Amino acid sequence: MTERKEFSSSFSLADEIADIVRDRILKGEYEIGEKIKENQIASELKVSRTPIRDAFKQLENEGLIDYVPNRGCFAKGFTHQDVDDIYAVREALERLAVERAVERITDKEIDALQEQWDLMEFYAKKKDSQKVLELNSAFHDIIYSSTRSRFMAQVLRSYKEYIEKTRKSAFYDETYLQAILEEHGEILKAIRERDKEKAVEAVSRHLKKSQDRAETTWNLK
Repeated sequence: MTERKEFSSSFSLADEIADIVRDRILKGEYEIGEKIKENQIASELKVSRTPIRDAFKQLENEGLIDYVPNRGCFAKGFTHQDVDDIYAVREALERLAVERAVERITDKEIDALQEQWDLMEFYAKKKDSQKVLELNSAFHDIIYSSTRSRFMAQVLRSYKEYIEKTRKSAFYDETYLQAILEEHGEILKAIRERDKEKAVEAVSRHLKKSQDRAETTWNLK
């Protein structure tokens, strides 16, 4: 479990507690269905139960825990259906997004994608999963923006929170970093060549493998 930490003044106590518990769920430190005990967390973090309850409400709204009256809160994580639904929506949207991106992306934006990929390569070699995750997100954001569609970008970002939850769990496994890097390299190469068909195929392959990694990490296979 996470060691005792000093809470910053820039975030509410409930937000920081939610971050800690969320990370534990995503890393699999709490098994699906395992009870998350308020008193245990209060004792460990040396905080009162009030911010813990507020944190639990956040996580319940995110779908990561279940509250059962008179029994408490239980880790929920993702079901196979959850992951399948998330990736079905994601593939449909991102295939369309990359098509539009190939048509409309500027050379400057392609250079920005290259910069993100170069940094991903650097941090992948260092086995810095958290940094690769951040750069991965920024890489996709550039593609979204380059569609020149405010509506499409808004829709893509509206479900980004769900993507991040499944994606984050896979990124904690360092063995996946090289594969993730190579998949983004294929997407970048196709976009740079402005080959719409290759770009769509590269995105589809990446998303299929991403789903496989998520399901493996969540023990859904």
